[in-house]
Amino acid sequence: MPHSRLSAALQLHDYPSSFPVARSLGRHIHFHLGPTNSGKTYEALMVLQNAASGVYLAPLRLLAMEIRDRLMDAGVPCNLVTGEERVLIPGARHTACTVEMMNPQREVDVAIIDEIQMLQDEGRGYAWTAALVGAPAKEVYVCGSDAVTEPCVRTIEGLGETYEITRLERKTPLVLETESLSGPRYNRWKLKKHIRKGDAVIAFTRKDVLTLSARIRQWGFGVASIYGALSPEVRRTEARRFNDGEADVLVATDAIGMGLNLPIRRVVFSTTQKFDGTATRDLNATEVRQIAGRAGRYGIYPVGYVNAFEDDELLHLDHMLATSDKSDLQKLPVTPNLFHMQYLAEARHSDKIGELLAFFSEQIGIDSPYFETATLGLHVAQGALIDEFAPDLPLVHKFAFSCAPVSLDKDHERDYFLACLRSFAAQKPRGLPQAPPWLASTSPRHLEEAEYLSKDLSLYAWLSFKYPGIFHQSEEVPALRARISRYIEQALLTQAGFGDTSKELFYGYR
Repeated sequence: MPHSRLSAALQLHDYPSSFPVARSLGRHIHFHLGPTNSGKTYEALMVLQNAASGVYLAPLRLLAMEIRDRLMDAGVPCNLVTGEERVLIPGARHTACTVEMMNPQREVDVAIIDEIQMLQDEGRGYAWTAALVGAPAKEVYVCGSDAVTEPCVRTIEGLGETYEITRLERKTPLVLETESLSGPRYNRWKLKKHIRKGDAVIAFTRKDVLTLSARIRQWGFGVASIYGALSPEVRRTEARRFNDGEADVLVATDAIGMGLNLPIRRVVFSTTQKFDGTATRDLNATEVRQIAGRAGRYGIYPVGYVNAFEDDELLHLDHMLATSDKSDLQKLPVTPNLFHMQYLAEARHSDKIGELLAFFSEQIGIDSPYFETATLGLHVAQGALIDEFAPDLPLVHKFAFSCAPVSLDKDHERDYFLACLRSFAAQKPRGLPQAPPWLASTSPRHLEEAEYLSKDLSLYAWLSFKYPGIFHQSEEVPALRARISRYIEQALLTQAGFGDTSKELFYGYR
């Protein structure tokens, strides 16, 4: 087939028509926009709670769990649906789910799309596009920062739907302190006298979180730790310890920047740089605002404070807090579906999912003022791996595995993914990962192994819903997950860190 005809056949310009329920409802979109601690999501949740039916679309499994619990506590039966679990309540007409798990065919009265600025996320932004265009509710509440409002409004207008915008202000002032904790030059020994109860110390690597946690605990503080490698169950436990006063100080990555409501008096940045997968760079305005804004929890503290370890970092925070975080996003990202892959495979006489995804990304344009093809680099890499190790799988299964939640840059996750892929390709039933003997110990020396095991379990749970005949022990997942979580929680209380932080090693600071 000539490239021009192929491209025309695969166009996504009619993307909205793939959500027929949403298109039939004459939806009205309520934008609730503002910084953290502005109450934008709270007001939408009150509407959801009082609606006859509804869905909450969460950016994280942890947040879906929290909203489900909140609705249940309010007497509203609510299902929980994520890539790893289905907790269905008889008679429930409300669902809390991760945004990727939205059911576009089930009409509800109210839908909430949270953290709409995630449209900018290279790997997951497409899911927020699907939610904005396809949420099957007459009333849709879109909550988040004001960063991506312009392309969202342009798209809604293009759909012929009505909307209103409510912009909210912080309920408590956010104050940048005038003196950093160390002064002009970082010195770890100066920090001890400046750390206070209610502080959240922010780092951007697991090793730095653990090192700072151990150090601050040695200074006599109770410490809670939160970072990306922890499961939602462990994060909830650590958040509860900080909420209940069992921990005086929280040490965390930017994982706290989304969804966790914590009684933080002051946010202290241990650094204003992070590694983004390619290079170390300065934090941008959106990141600084999202993290710093967690200080000054409304109803607990009248003011939120922000600080850093040294003066230069304080200057950067000042600049970012004063800089607009408006995104340069012009069009909303969308991804091809299985139909597009099947059509392209037939036209190109190839079932190599990696090559098909790459071709679509590079060669198939979208003639639309509203949408563009999302960056598919991660999917292409995952597809290439599938083609290499399971070349004979039917395309439908290759496509499913290309969507599996796995970080290929982490060797352990890659290896376990390949082991699961081989099991499926051979149609050989695969049981849960084995529980190691150290799960019964109190030693923290297996903390990283426990985190790996938790990731393996998450992938197994995801695959068990796709292919229950092969990944057949899904009913045993909760019990093993609970054991792993309890081990990690105990290990966090006694782990000794790594001696020096990344900053101290790089600059020779002491």
